[in-house]
Amino acid sequence: MSEKLVFMVTHGPDDAELVTIPFVMAVAALASDVEAVIGLQAGAVELSVKGRADTIAADGFPPLAKLMKDYRELGGKLFVCNPCLKGRQIDPATALVDNAEVVAAARFVVELTSATNALTY
Repeated sequence: MSEKLVFMVTHGPDDAELVTIPFVMAVAALASDVEAVIGLQAGAVELSVKGRADTIAADGFPPLAKLMKDYRELGGKLFVCNPCLKGRQIDPATALVDNAEVVAAARFVVELTSATNALTY
């Protein structure tokens, strides 16, 4: 994989379409042998909570839980904003999905500056 896409997601579970599309794109990228990284910031950190994606489905798309499972199984990296978790009192030690990695701004900068392209949702 020589190309890398970073998808920054800032919308929360209340916007099913905008939280689903980056996972659709990231799964397609990984299936096409393109590295894909998803970063969750602001309200999007809610998506990293175990079971939260189970209730999210946008019309015309697979359920978010399936997309997140596919993304994980294809080796996708899921970076979650630590200050955003703290602000929502989400305990990263117990609440997050298996492939979530809690990071701060510096890691997001590294991912973005090493990407071929970055998209924000």
